[in-house]
This record gives sequence, structure tokens and C-alpha cells, in this order.
Amino acid sequence: MVTPFLIDTSFYLRLLFNAEAIIRYGGLLIIFLAVYAQTGLFFCFFIPSGAFLFTGGMFIATGQLHNSLFSFCAYMVVACVAGCCTGYWFGLKTGPLLYKRKDSKIFRRKHLYAAEAFYNKHGQLALTLGISFPVIRTFSPIIAGIIQMRFSRFLLLVLVGSLIWVVPFIIAGYLIGNVPALKAYLPYIMTFIIVSVTIPVVIRVIKEFKKV
Repeated sequence: MVTPFLIDTSFYLRLLFNAEAIIRYGGLLIIFLAVYAQTGLFFCFFIPSGAFLFTGGMFIATGQLHNSLFSFCAYMVVACVAGCCTGYWFGLKTGPLLYKRKDSKIFRRKHLYAAEAFYNKHGQLALTLGISFPVIRTFSPIIAGIIQMRFSRFLLLVLVGSLIWVVPFIIAGYLIGNVPALKAYLPYIMTFIIVSVTIPVVIRVIKEFKKV
């Protein structure tokens, strides 16, 4: 027999990953906070911010969000850069303690090690490349803070990375939202986009975990 607790947990998990339902209630602010949280707060690495960006673009096309495409892209780039700067500051101030921190429900050291391995392999471009990938986008700024990368250099790299990640996701949602015939298939399209972006990174992260 399924307990009420399991039923409630399942409901909230479905709601968490149902970006469309959440955006209907929270609008622009909830998308901004989702992008900021995933890029800036290590315990929010699981938030599917790519789905929020895509759905936001779609809602602009259908008139459910009353923002211009340009302003929406600008807000989300600001959210991403602000989140990365928060992660950088956290790494600069307290990052070394994370390596000594015990695993918990909201923190796994293996995520930090995976981001570090990604950074070591790709160098400073990891900040630009890593923003496009879940988990890595959360922990790479922390690594940059730990190694005390020059902030001006850091800011330039994350700005470029934010543009590369944010703008295509929003435009993709906007273009698909302008095709009424695709409306019935939007949940499948969103799932495909998120999975196609996430699976390669999950495979990479698993490989890195095995090395730790």
C-alpha cells in the first residue's frame, strides 16, 4: 500500500519538474530564481533550469508571458551571471571546506570532484562550456573561486557561457511556441531537449565518479 507521504512526495517531484505548471504560477520571477539558484547555490543543482528557459520562450511566443524576447533573454543572462558570481564568491570564501564536508541529502562531494575534473581537463574554458551542462554549471564557478581565478577573467568567461546556454534555449522555445501544430507535442519536445542535453553529461559525470 502506498503511504500518504510517498503520494505527497511523488506529487511535489512531478510539480518540480513540470516547468510549465510552475511558470504559470510564478511567471518571470520564478524563472529568474530557478536559473540563479541552479548556477549559484550548490544545493539547487537538480533544478531543471533549461526546461524553465525553454518554456519561458514558448510562453512569450504564445503571449502567456508579457515580455519581449530580448528583455527576457537579458534577464536570464543576468540571472545566470549573478548565480555564477555567487558560486565564485562561495568558493572563494568557504570552498575548501566543501572537500571536508560530509555527504548529505543536498550535497555530494562527488559532484565537486566531477566539476574539478571537468575544469582540469578543459581549463578556463570549462566555465564557458560547463554552463551548458547540468551539475557542472553549478560547481564550476565554485572551483574557479577555490583556485582564486582573476574575477575579471571569470566574469568574461561566464558571460560568454551564459549567452551560449541561455539564448538558444529561449529562442528554441519561442520558435516552437510559434507553431500551433506542435502545441500537443510540446511536453515530448521539452523532454527530448532536456534528455538530449543531460544524458551526455550524466555519462561523463559517472565516469568521473568512478575515478574518484
